[in-house]
Amino acid sequence: MTSAVPRLSYPDSPIADLRGLYNFILNPQLLAAEKGNRSIVSFCQKISPLDLLEILSRIASSYPTHCYWENPERETAFLGYGIAFTATFNGKQRFLKAKKFIENCQQRIIKIDNYSEITPRIFCSFTFFDSATATPFPSATLTLPKFQIIKKQSEYFFLTNLLITGEKEIENSLEETINNLKIIQNNSSNCRQNPHQDSCSYYIRPTYNFQAAVADAIQSIHAQKFSKIVLAHALDVISPRPFHLVNCLDNLRQRHPDCYTFSLGNGRGDHFIGASPERLLTVHQGQLITDALAGSAPRGENAIEDALFANKLLASEKEQREHRAVSDFINQKLRQIGLNPQNSPSRLLKLSNIQHLWTPIHAKLKPSIHPLEIVAQLHPTPAVAGVPTEIALAQIRHYETFDRSLYAAPLGWIDCQNNSEFIVGIRSALIKGDQARLYAGAGIVAGSDPEKELAEIQLKFQALLKALT
Repeated sequence: MTSAVPRLSYPDSPIADLRGLYNFILNPQLLAAEKGNRSIVSFCQKISPLDLLEILSRIASSYPTHCYWENPERETAFLGYGIAFTATFNGKQRFLKAKKFIENCQQRIIKIDNYSEITPRIFCSFTFFDSATATPFPSATLTLPKFQIIKKQSEYFFLTNLLITGEKEIENSLEETINNLKIIQNNSSNCRQNPHQDSCSYYIRPTYNFQAAVADAIQSIHAQKFSKIVLAHALDVISPRPFHLVNCLDNLRQRHPDCYTFSLGNGRGDHFIGASPERLLTVHQGQLITDALAGSAPRGENAIEDALFANKLLASEKEQREHRAVSDFINQKLRQIGLNPQNSPSRLLKLSNIQHLWTPIHAKLKPSIHPLEIVAQLHPTPAVAGVPTEIALAQIRHYETFDRSLYAAPLGWIDCQNNSEFIVGIRSALIKGDQARLYAGAGIVAGSDPEKELAEIQLKFQALLKALT
């Protein structure tokens, strides 16, 4: 449980008066609040509506480390860039270490604005396995971005988080803040920089024989070694020209407005991007929402065909069994930490190119339970791993010839009031220069058909490949 963020009242808009803000930060009251630790001064200004991808296109070369997150249908968006405070962790204790880092960071933050509902967000990414190998992203990365743009419904806010060091560093950081505000206030609204080229050809190489792996896994299920496994497939793509990050994200956002479009840049040219339909959890004012999302069918070309696919999905024992495994797992895991989950009626979640069985699950969160404790409990769900979990994880390592990295892993943010939102990094790709690795997965249970599972994977790859072009 986090303590209240200290606040100092600043009379006007903090960023409007650079010299006044500089003197205010160095006043005795603020310096005394440091208590021997380096404080992080945070201030916020309301700004005019803008396109976060347009801002990303302007700052990407100067700030290669970034985190972008947007769900148009939910009217929420977030862009963080620059680094105020960061840490990485590895191993089985990564969630606990991440929780302690967040609490330490929250204790350092001093807000000097009048927007009590808008507090700095710490962005978190975790790899699928706790000891990732051959991946450009650490097993756990936590970053308090120096600059943050937050959209909540129709309102937009620009936050600056400054680590107090010396007077000269503070002055330089404030000037940097002013420069960034000028970039943001530029009214240009076209984030696309390169024209779309349908004629472009790609070299595509699968990483392993997915269909054969599915057939072998089905035999293991019949032998009762496990009841479900989620096998991922990776497709390596080489383009004749470098992939354009913002174009790819804009394509994803336009094609999947009902999903979470996201991008993480590690500062070394690697970008993990995607459009995930799967929310792991949302915490808002002590209320927890999580989703059981498993069992899928394609969308139809027309309303009649779409309804046929939907009815077939609802009537499928195989798909219903897969969905129940996820729902039961989430309920059990939440009860283990003392929560009382309540399930809404199951329904269909209809996305632009696929439809899923969906059960929203709610619970009142105890103040003593940190959002990362829930993330640690839920990851990995049977929707991305299998049942039993430990056996499925070992078999995933056996079948898959690549490291999942951030694929199917928790990505999200936590603010200073422990409000948070995490998604599962599916329908995703890792891009760098002219190379990309596309990820997709399918749940394998008794009754699965290798050809149909491959078709489902190819449907997901098709959506990703269209976004890259």
